[in-house]
Amino acid sequence: MSSFMPFSYNLYVVAASFAIAMLASYVTLDLAGRVRTSQRRVGIAWWAAGSLVMGTGIWSMHFLGMQAFQLPIEIGFGAGLTLLSWLAAVAAAAVALGLASRERFGPLPLALGALAMGAGISGMHYIGMAAMDMVPGIVWNLGIVALSVLIAVAASAAALLIFQLLRRVRPSRRVAWQVAASFAMAIAICGMHYTGMAAASFVAGTVCRSAGALGGPGLTALVLIATGMLLISTLFTSILDARLQSTAQNLTRSLKESNARLRAANDELQKRAFADALTGLPNRLLFEDRLIHALLRLDRTNHLRVVDRLAVLFVDLDGFKPINDSFGHAAGDAILRSAADRLRQEARECDTVARVGGDEFLLLLEDVTDVAACVSVANRVLASLSRPFEVSGKQVQITCSIGIVVHPDHGDRTKLVANADAAMYAAKRAGGGCYTLFEPHMGSDASEQLELQSDLRLAIDRGELQLHYQPKIDGTRGQISGVEALLRWNHPRHGMVSPLVFIGLAERFGLINKLGNWVINEACRQTAEWARSGMRMRVAINLSVHQLRESGLADRIEHALKFHGLDASQLLCEITESVAMEDIKATQRTFDGLARIGVFLSIDDFGTGYSSLNYLRQLPAQQLKIDRSFVNDLEGSEDARAVVSAVVSLAHALGLKVVAEGVETAGQRDILLAMDCDELQGFFFARPMPADSLLAWSQGDKPTGAVDFTPSVIGSL
Repeated sequence: MSSFMPFSYNLYVVAASFAIAMLASYVTLDLAGRVRTSQRRVGIAWWAAGSLVMGTGIWSMHFLGMQAFQLPIEIGFGAGLTLLSWLAAVAAAAVALGLASRERFGPLPLALGALAMGAGISGMHYIGMAAMDMVPGIVWNLGIVALSVLIAVAASAAALLIFQLLRRVRPSRRVAWQVAASFAMAIAICGMHYTGMAAASFVAGTVCRSAGALGGPGLTALVLIATGMLLISTLFTSILDARLQSTAQNLTRSLKESNARLRAANDELQKRAFADALTGLPNRLLFEDRLIHALLRLDRTNHLRVVDRLAVLFVDLDGFKPINDSFGHAAGDAILRSAADRLRQEARECDTVARVGGDEFLLLLEDVTDVAACVSVANRVLASLSRPFEVSGKQVQITCSIGIVVHPDHGDRTKLVANADAAMYAAKRAGGGCYTLFEPHMGSDASEQLELQSDLRLAIDRGELQLHYQPKIDGTRGQISGVEALLRWNHPRHGMVSPLVFIGLAERFGLINKLGNWVINEACRQTAEWARSGMRMRVAINLSVHQLRESGLADRIEHALKFHGLDASQLLCEITESVAMEDIKATQRTFDGLARIGVFLSIDDFGTGYSSLNYLRQLPAQQLKIDRSFVNDLEGSEDARAVVSAVVSLAHALGLKVVAEGVETAGQRDILLAMDCDELQGFFFARPMPADSLLAWSQGDKPTGAVDFTPSVIGSL
């Protein structure tokens, strides 16, 4: 039976190794804070330098512990393996500081980081032991070896948790906690090392072949002094950097506070010059100044075509004078202040609310895309001001009349306020408590408009509305693959009323949702009737902004599909880009609901609004429709061709089909087909037609030179 050589430790060197371990732990905890709080590039530099310092500190503790170990024979260490053990310690330190720089990490990163660090520390120790090059080799107690590795992993996990816990410690108590944490980490690191040493036994007669290499008291002192100086200098550098950053932050904060005080003083001066004393709202002078600047911004935005609009809403309180006379001026002032607060709540940050007269207010709406957005604001204002006001302990209810003018749609830019005023008086003539959009001849044709909207209310019951259908041509086959349903009104006295007229009336007088629901049901009914005749057609319908904001839209469409026995894929809902992006959350809810029931979805008039590619990517649409304004310019404008080509490429990259509307010439058709446009639509192929004409076309009675239907449409004929 072999006997083993006795061994002992130099306790002074052991104590030095523990001191180095504790100092290295303290510096490491400080460096973790520097890596986390510094700017990205500076943080990376601290991470790299910190990894070297921390790794060197851990390795120095290990090397001193090895130097403290004494056998009856001379011991030395091979340079190559000793260098490799140092690299393992630096790698473990890099993992530790990398995780410490994160804001937080969960159980899995903690476990993986602890394993990686434990492997690095264990590798450092046992590679360092191998540098002794003993013959015969070291006899290992595998149970104690496993225990040392387990201690290394546990110590690593504890260190990572300490990194996180120290973030919650108040700065005034950080040093004390950091010293305590360093003491605990030093015990864990030394515990691993000396446990690993305990696992080694040396057979009597063993020879150290590296005895003449690294070793001896001189090297021990050198490592101790060099490592101590490195750690202390690093700690001082870290403390100095922290103080410099703190000083810079204090200077920045002081400058910000000074600027804030200057701005506050300037704002107070501006407020006194341009604010209404009673309500605190801007007065007419400030309103007109903001209107001028808003028009200049709009000119820059709309340099080539109309992209954005602005609107002026003239709001006048109905019945304010009798209340003011009955309850006194104090009560009237209270109502005006409350009305001002309610108007502020309905406006966005980019809008302006001003008081310009006794009970008259102006709203300047910027960055609006269409009239529907302005109407939505007007409806909110009507609802807000119709809520009761508290006057002398009593509930008083008033209404308001609103005139709306939208630029550049509604005339001369120099008369926007005057036109909004005229529209407001038209609303008062209509009975008050409503809004009116400005029209050029509002005074003379007010009665005609009221009569027309009254007829529109009865048009559905009288059977005066109908849908016409315009074919869509498959770009690959050159055949009809679907149609778009377009609403028409055949008035008994006026004949065919332009959609530009009656759609505007429907929006102004709250009829648009009723018309929209009729279109949904009629399109489904007609599609089912075509199917019974052997024509399976996909029909596209347009959804208005008002329908989009109405709750239960997806349920109503689903009910119509089931009632008429249609597959949801036969219906395609088109929503204009500006409407879709105006309230992206509402749009996404509606799109998700329609996608849930299987209805196809399309973004209409693409390129004319203010879409966000990030939002567009999130919407479950299947199709983009290029606005006719781009198609009209294809043959003569390189810019238009570039835009259309870019839209087609973008849509295909997102997995969307592309439809081009307004195709009127063979040249436009050829350019679009060359760009791989999926579907084409326009007068070049066919004008909108009644349902029976389209059915006759599918059955062979087609116009001269007209295209055929795709097999999928008439395959069952």
